[in-house]
Amino acid sequence: QVQLVESGGGLVQAGGSLRLSCAASGRTFNSNTMGWFRQAPGRDRQFVGSIDWRNSRSYYVASVEGRFTISRDAAKDTTYLQMDSLRPEDTAKYYCAESRMKFASSNQDPIDYDYWGQGTQVTVSS
Repeated sequence: QVQLVESGGGLVQAGGSLRLSCAASGRTFNSNTMGWFRQAPGRDRQFVGSIDWRNSRSYYVASVEGRFTISRDAAKDTTYLQMDSLRPEDTAKYYCAESRMKFASSNQDPIDYDYWGQGTQVTVSS
């Protein structure tokens, strides 16, 4: 059973940066796609971006493009979400997720993902 554990959340002022980590364990297959989602209170879970585990191709939603960067370290089986120029509207609980589907920019629906972490809170103050 794949387990994903996020870390790195916290409180930051607007314009600041945070790096979230997602450590995977228990995987018995080659990963295809790792995604990041976020969910603010009272709102649906929102896709943020994803990365092709095999070649590090990545895709982002427009609201974070140019500010967020997803990367991965295969040796550590860890995915990262570097968040720069943070805004108050980025405040949410952030989740990493793994999909066994082949990477595609269209894989933005939570149902496309098979395994989820417990989430880490990011709060951006104005």
